[in-house]
Amino acid sequence: MTRVFVARMVGLPVLGPDGENIGRVRDAVSAVSVGPRPPRVLGLVVGVGSRRRIFVPMLRITAIDAGAVTLSTGQVNLRPFAQRPNEVLVVGEMLDAVVRIVDRDTDATVADVLMEHTRSRDWLITRLAVTERLGRLGRRGPVQVLPWAAVSGLSLAEEGQGTEQLLATFEDMRPADVAQALLDLPQRRRHDVADGLGDERLADVLEELPAVDQRDLLRHLASERAADVLEAMDPDDAADLLADLPDPESEQLLGLMEPEDSESVRRLLTYSGDTAGGMMTPEPIVLTPDSTVAEALARVMNPDITPALASMVFVCRPPSATPTGRYLGCVHSQRLLREAPFALVAGVLDAELTRLHPDASLTEVTRYFATYNLVCGPVIDDNDHLLGAVTVDDVLDHLLPEDWRTQDPDPTTTGGLRVPPSALPAARPAAPPGTKPRSGPRPPSASPTRPSRGGRRA
Repeated sequence: MTRVFVARMVGLPVLGPDGENIGRVRDAVSAVSVGPRPPRVLGLVVGVGSRRRIFVPMLRITAIDAGAVTLSTGQVNLRPFAQRPNEVLVVGEMLDAVVRIVDRDTDATVADVLMEHTRSRDWLITRLAVTERLGRLGRRGPVQVLPWAAVSGLSLAEEGQGTEQLLATFEDMRPADVAQALLDLPQRRRHDVADGLGDERLADVLEELPAVDQRDLLRHLASERAADVLEAMDPDDAADLLADLPDPESEQLLGLMEPEDSESVRRLLTYSGDTAGGMMTPEPIVLTPDSTVAEALARVMNPDITPALASMVFVCRPPSATPTGRYLGCVHSQRLLREAPFALVAGVLDAELTRLHPDASLTEVTRYFATYNLVCGPVIDDNDHLLGAVTVDDVLDHLLPEDWRTQDPDPTTTGGLRVPPSALPAARPAAPPGTKPRSGPRPPSASPTRPSRGGRRA
């Protein structure tokens, strides 16, 4: 089945791939809704034995039918299920909840919840079966199956929901997911959340927002706190944000930042935003030639460094801060894993890898990554100094349409490319409540999507 009413699943046996009985479905767990988009079903609560309840992710489920739920593996995590702040029990909390039918402005009670399987392999709660309350005595009308957006009262974005609950919900979410949720909130609630987030957390979220929303939140903050948040951002992201502000405004914020933080941002602002110099981060992993492989691996394992940036370390003569001394070469992280910990990085250098010039265009950078199968590349000036490193995520951010962060995900969208409805498989009809139930694309030749920021700083 591709569409299932959750209440009809309660009590169904959960089977392994060979038919072994694991337990029975007790509930489903969905993400908290923070906007009009249908929430995602995260997994099922499965009863094992008489009392123990465990969590089974939806990605482990290969089939749901009228007789059983089948898993892709018989190995499950037997740790007792514990509900997180950003999770909702569908049967335990959504069913019997009082909601509002938007177009008729009448109260209703949730009788069941329909979850639907999408092409991205996610299960979304797309519809609610509700019974409308009639008259003063609260008599219930017939069951109606309505789209998620046609009913209000289950989203944290609505009035009456506390900011504290929103902050608790966002605590365990990735910055990109928090940013997506913020886009669904009214501006006032968005500002309340920004006020409640710490500087570093807010900086991570800002980096994932569209430029117009970045400017809005930054201007909402007091100037001193805005400068603190900019210091916590990656220098290239902070430079992109400041480049979109009027010169007096950006200069004021740069003046409030710590000199060591503002210096790297000012240097990035001298380059056009669609060049290697404008896309690079000035804080790659830099080592001196007498460093050992063990030291290099310790730097690579720093959890604050992104996977793309950790894929390569650069070896230079002192000083190690960018712009460095003479650039000697790079060492790929995979090579480090194959060497003895006491070996020197100078002995395993890749000195032949082509280098990026800071004025290299977006097309040149894209072809560079595609040609050498890299996710990170060094940016070297005419004097053989390492200025920084470009990572593949910054390249993709420039290649994608400017509104890619705000495009609505739906069952007809796959990987950011809209699929015509005719190409989708036909979904099986759902039973109403009460019944039983190899190579990538060529580098672009078109002009970059972002405007140049060259000339904004001397």
